[in-house]
Amino acid sequence: MQPMTRRTFLRQGGLTAGSFMVAPLLGLASTEAAAAPATVTRLNNAHWGLFTAEVVGGRVVRTIPFSKDPHPNPMVTVMPDLLYGPSRVKYPMIRRGFYRDRSRSDTAGRGAEPFVRVSWDEALGIVAGELQRVKTQYGNRAIYGGSYGWQSPGKFHSATAAMQRLLVLLGGYVYHVNSYSAPTLPVISPHVVGDSAPRASAWPTIIRNSRLVVMFGYDPLVNAEVVSGDGGHLIMDYVRQLRDARIPVVSVNPIETDTDQYLHAERIAIRPNTDTALMLALAYIFSTENLYAQDFLAKCTVGFDRFAEYLSGQTDGQPKSPEWAAAITEVPAATIRTLARRMAKSPTMLMGGYPLQRAAHGEQPVWMMITLAAMLGQIGLPGGGVQIDFPGRVGTALGMAPAVPGLSTGTNPVKDFVPINMWTDLLLNPGKTIDYDGRKITYPDIKLVYWAGGNPLHHAQDVNRVLRAWQRPEVIIVHEYAWTATTKHADIVLPATTVLERNDIMGTSRFIAAMQQAVPPVFESRNDFDICAALAERLGVDSQYTEGKNEMAWLRQFYGAAQQQMQTRTNMPDQGNQPQAVALPDFDTFWRQGYIEFPVTMNADRVVAYADSRADPANRPLGTPSGKIEIYSQTIAGFGYEDCPGHPTWIPPAEWLGSSLAAWFPLHLLTPHPKDRLHSQLDQTRLHQQYEVRGREPIWINPADAQARGIADGDIVRVFNDRGQTLAGAVVTSRIRHGVVAMREGGWYDPLSPEAIGTLDRHGSVNNVTTDAPNSKLSDGNPSHTALVQVEKYVGVPPAVTAFSPPPGA
Repeated sequence: MQPMTRRTFLRQGGLTAGSFMVAPLLGLASTEAAAAPATVTRLNNAHWGLFTAEVVGGRVVRTIPFSKDPHPNPMVTVMPDLLYGPSRVKYPMIRRGFYRDRSRSDTAGRGAEPFVRVSWDEALGIVAGELQRVKTQYGNRAIYGGSYGWQSPGKFHSATAAMQRLLVLLGGYVYHVNSYSAPTLPVISPHVVGDSAPRASAWPTIIRNSRLVVMFGYDPLVNAEVVSGDGGHLIMDYVRQLRDARIPVVSVNPIETDTDQYLHAERIAIRPNTDTALMLALAYIFSTENLYAQDFLAKCTVGFDRFAEYLSGQTDGQPKSPEWAAAITEVPAATIRTLARRMAKSPTMLMGGYPLQRAAHGEQPVWMMITLAAMLGQIGLPGGGVQIDFPGRVGTALGMAPAVPGLSTGTNPVKDFVPINMWTDLLLNPGKTIDYDGRKITYPDIKLVYWAGGNPLHHAQDVNRVLRAWQRPEVIIVHEYAWTATTKHADIVLPATTVLERNDIMGTSRFIAAMQQAVPPVFESRNDFDICAALAERLGVDSQYTEGKNEMAWLRQFYGAAQQQMQTRTNMPDQGNQPQAVALPDFDTFWRQGYIEFPVTMNADRVVAYADSRADPANRPLGTPSGKIEIYSQTIAGFGYEDCPGHPTWIPPAEWLGSSLAAWFPLHLLTPHPKDRLHSQLDQTRLHQQYEVRGREPIWINPADAQARGIADGDIVRVFNDRGQTLAGAVVTSRIRHGVVAMREGGWYDPLSPEAIGTLDRHGSVNNVTTDAPNSKLSDGNPSHTALVQVEKYVGVPPAVTAFSPPPGA
């Protein structure tokens, strides 16, 4: 296989649907080499793709991409860095002040005090004692076990599942709902279309039938490169086919994305957070020029008449004309008119990325996109409609693989929860009551935080507010393999294994694959399940926790469940032209072979979202109260939220380029996903040398904005607002519009003075300057892309970066 470079990820190729196949993993057995140690290879998996680990003399020396991945990600090649890098957590560690006197520990010492190495026996005893103490003294509603993050993609070694399984057996824990990736979509979408997200048509139907694709905040090449999706980076082939089909693509985005460049998209460099205003103006043209599908609206939707009154200005005196939108979006009125007429002329697919709903009032662009598609009348038709999805997971043709179950957490007796964006507020404000999706939530008083497999000091916006909240609990316990900011700010740190040090199993619709242990756990790291099993033993629930099964016994059980599903299919009547279901091999054969590949289901590439409901809305209703698309939702209107009324509405954000705050902080900050790592994962590897600017996270800035501030390409700059400050490396580029800067999320937090909240971040953790103000009372989601900042050239010698160094004592 040729080495993977950043410029070859769109080379031709692809996974071909074929017959059921058990494929041998080449080189699985040890091979002899003259005068050299034997090389052993093991198949494994990460979120960025399947890979093979090469082991020599008990050490992983190289990781190479999976042979069946048509566009493997170079990220798989740095997996050895996770094992042996300087950021590795090697031993159980306890913060010194907490270790000396747990009853009077100063929580302000988190992140500043050195750590003390302890034995596993002592560490487990302290953790078990703290869990029992908090449960007895305060009750289970004082335990926050809402651990969150992109952990192992395996079915067994989920750090969060292992931890939450333990807490359930202890009486339960306060949990979270939704995600930082999709904080709003699963809340608004059920009210509008009855699903947690609008259903997606298969990419081939778009390529064959669409005559225009309009993308709002959508960059599939970057996210699909990071996430392998269905066992391979398949979406890249679809994007290539879209380009080769010469289908016009319009991209509404302040940034010229990699996808824009590859597709030669027509750019509309909109003001950030104003997409809803633009869409309303498009709808205004549909309405005033009679370009909308009245029959479809009458048959398949409810509430258009109420929305039309707002659109025309009857309800507020302001018609949502292109001229009105132009003043908000800085998109010329003529451009808006032309786009509306093009959209109405032929099959048009509207594609939205997740960033749309990670903003103030993020429900509105989602709802408005669905409304636009409904007005066009193309929902349920090939080549038309709308999809708002996570690239790499939606729209790809599905295979026949049976589902592989995973570790069950059991039923949580505690019913208290918070939306994921609100856990900081939860810690800061016990007893506070908030609105969420039509209900009231009152925060319990959290005394113990248990986090396994995540990095909340990266995930959460407004790092300095997070740090203040982080000081409130009496004890914070973390499982982790690396010295992240979260680990450095914990009281008790338990060293966890990586995917290379344990066995697991992964399953997608096209593959079931063995995740084979390459080396034993290094230093004193342990599997999260084993850590929790040892705690369960000390707490008297070990038999319920382990069920008497070890790692391989669990994997055999999960594989056996998949075997039973396939056997059931084999016994079913003939399914016409569907590929034949075949019994899976026994577990030992599967494990030796490495993976099983499954054919694509018949007609999987012809799926058209909502075709059934369009054809027969009475007998194929949606999951909404009306059974139809709800352009006006009586349910939402009944909540009485001023920040989320009953139909799509333009609501100016509190923080945007049209606000008074822009006089102080005149640059709108966007925080896109990086394409060289997964959020904060892998930032500590050698990959960061490829994208950093003088050791800092890069920030894109327009040439005009850079010139006005005396900033040159490659300069170190300070990015700041009234929430925080961070250093970054300037990348001066015309790929970002004037008045906007972009800094990728995921850079590791590196405070200049760890004991001080608000201190300068040396490395480039963008959440120092973002806000966690909930985007509305409906979803309480994170507005990651709603932030104003100022940028200035840093004068003097910049401080050294220590983000990837262990803390004192470690």
